[in-house]
Amino acid sequence: MLASLGRMVLFALMVTGHILRPPWYPREFANAVMVIGWYSLPVVGMTALFTGGALALQIYDGSSRFAAEAAVPSIVAIGMARELGPVLGGLMVAARVASSIAAEIATMKVTEQIDALVTLSTNPVKYLAVPRVLAATLSMPVLVAVGDCIGIMGGWLVGVNRLGFNSAAYLRHTAEFLQLSDVTSGIAKGAVFGFIIALMGCYYGMHSGRGAQGVGRATKLAVVSASVLILGSNYVLTEVFFSA
Repeated sequence: MLASLGRMVLFALMVTGHILRPPWYPREFANAVMVIGWYSLPVVGMTALFTGGALALQIYDGSSRFAAEAAVPSIVAIGMARELGPVLGGLMVAARVASSIAAEIATMKVTEQIDALVTLSTNPVKYLAVPRVLAATLSMPVLVAVGDCIGIMGGWLVGVNRLGFNSAAYLRHTAEFLQLSDVTSGIAKGAVFGFIIALMGCYYGMHSGRGAQGVGRATKLAVVSASVLILGSNYVLTEVFFSA
């Protein structure tokens, strides 16, 4: 376990170092932004919409025991911005993107396309890993921000149409209690989660075994590792942002 962790850290440092040095591959980066960011928007949006609606129902049911139903808008907004938006969005993107990256790169390794890149004097890490890691790191904060908005909208829809809240009052409570630090902390978490997702996909893809079994195992480990690291880093980042 410690050896694997050390290899991951060294791989992360190598990828980070290559981001700052030419050559760069803008076409690969643009394609990665499209695949990781734009194509992930529907699943992140649907997840956030239903999560916001379910959260509103749960908070209303719990707060009604203490006659505190007015707290529903603020709690939904804060919960989505701080935790549920970045974490659930990160897990959904990990399931979709980390598996795709790992399977793609592992297949390239099995079919010796990575060896061909080396033969052509192209660094595989710089050509395959750097554009994907950079694209995921920049795309995830945008996905988190959009997911937060859609999740809060889901809570508003349920609150107004199902729970009987006044629309203007609901939006006013949301704006009054949601602070800038709540939003920025979630967006910062999104950047970290994006880095983790793409890094795990690239790492296990490049270290996969031979054959179909190796590709399947690399895909599985990429998703599991990315999900566990997202949850672990979420706790660490929450301590950093809100321990004071």
